Formats: sequence, structure tokens, C-alpha cells
Amino acid sequence: MQELTSMRLTTQRQIILEELSKVTSHPTANEVYDMVRRRLPRIGLGTVYRNLELMAETGMILKLEVGGTQKRFDATVAPHYHVRCLECGKVDDIKMQVQHNINETAAQASQYQILGHHIEFTGLCSDCATSTHQASIN
Repeated sequence: MQELTSMRLTTQRQIILEELSKVTSHPTANEVYDMVRRRLPRIGLGTVYRNLELMAETGMILKLEVGGTQKRFDATVAPHYHVRCLECGKVDDIKMQVQHNINETAAQASQYQILGHHIEFTGLCSDCATSTHQASIN
């Protein structure tokens, strides 16, 4: 992983970061591209992809690879958990304390030096739960 300070914050990267910081929807690269294009009409999709990957590698943003779906990106880099809707694929943050003791438990149960963990919660978002409930009534 590169040092965060070693990456130059170009105008393109600054705008990508600003647009990503405006949303909590954990957008895909294509969605970020659509957002950034409003401000930089001539930017290419490949440029957005490359910058997102580089920004994720340097720790400026998070790259989420949840449940075999498209990669999603998050401007919140502090440790936190996510939940994914099994119906529509929506990804949200879960506001709960990160369970650091899981790392210690895993280290004791294995011969690995545990550096961190990733937990993905799954369920139905309120919209999908409502429509599933409505469908079962009819």
C-alpha cells in the first residue's frame, strides 16, 4: 500500500473525492463517472476507473467488494460495517461499533497475524421488505 501523502491530488482526483463525499450510496465506478462528468464533461470512464483504484490503493477512499457484485466506493475510510440488500443490491453503512475483539479471537484460533476483518451483513432494505410484504398479501 502506498503512502497517502505520496499521491498528488490532481483536479480530477479532487473532484472524484468531492463527488464521492457527497453521497452515502456507495456508488459503482460507472455511477461515480456519471457524477464526475457533470463537472468534468471530457473525463473518460477509464480515467475515473484508474483514479478510483489508485485512490483506494493509497487509502484515500475504500473499495468495497461485496457479495460478488460490482465494486463500490466509499469516501468514509474509518473502520465501519456495511449491509447489502439481497433484493436490489443497495449498500448502506451500519452505525455500530467495530468489534476489534474479533481480530484477537481470530489470531488465537489461527496461526495468522490478523491485520483486520471485513464483515458483510445481508438482508432486505426497507423498500424491498415493504414490496415483498405487499406481494405476499396479494
